[in-house]
Amino acid sequence: MEATQIQAMFDRIAPVYDRLNDRLSLGMHRIWKQMAVKWSEASPGDTALDICCGSGDLTLKLAKQVSKSGRAIGIDFAGEQLAIAKQRQAYYCPRLPVTWIQGDALDLPFEADYFDCATIGYGLRNVTDIPLCLKELYRVLKPEAKAAILDFHLPSQAYMRAFQQWYLQNIVVPTAKDLGMSKEYAYINPSIERFPTGTEQIKLATKVGFAKATHYPLIGGIMGILVLVK
Repeated sequence: MEATQIQAMFDRIAPVYDRLNDRLSLGMHRIWKQMAVKWSEASPGDTALDICCGSGDLTLKLAKQVSKSGRAIGIDFAGEQLAIAKQRQAYYCPRLPVTWIQGDALDLPFEADYFDCATIGYGLRNVTDIPLCLKELYRVLKPEAKAAILDFHLPSQAYMRAFQQWYLQNIVVPTAKDLGMSKEYAYINPSIERFPTGTEQIKLATKVGFAKATHYPLIGGIMGILVLVK
């Protein structure tokens, strides 16, 4: 799928994105995102980055962690998602230090060695050039800074793959269909199949320069968090 097609798709699903995430994960995505924030080691006073921030819930978790003495920046190329992120912040936590930027994860508009920590939630799988995205992430992080990347994965064990396929076909797609988004969410299955495994992600991350890369599988390998150290 081309970058412009992906951007248009995420603009279309923006109005139902949060409801779908809640229904499809039974609310568990909030726990996994909090784990990503914890593993990024975001601390009060830090300048934190959330790439492919979508509707902003992970960005706001980062912002709470860095507190008023720090700053969180959420960047996404889908303007409709960012509009919802801004509304969410204004309603729930207007005093948090958050900046929202419409931009490209493959060409981040920041100086090198700028951020103390970073996260990506369900975004790396959707970029058109994963190594370039990791290279840009490496560039903007300060030396020894950490990043945590949360996403769906293709499980290594056959029975978990079978469960994932059943869940996608019988829960995810029908739920999306009920909300008028069946075509948009049909992309999930092929995107997971194309996504590098945890071991492959580690190799890609070390190749672009990260000093340490550790992959933590979640729920039998259906999800995973890649923790990186520059």
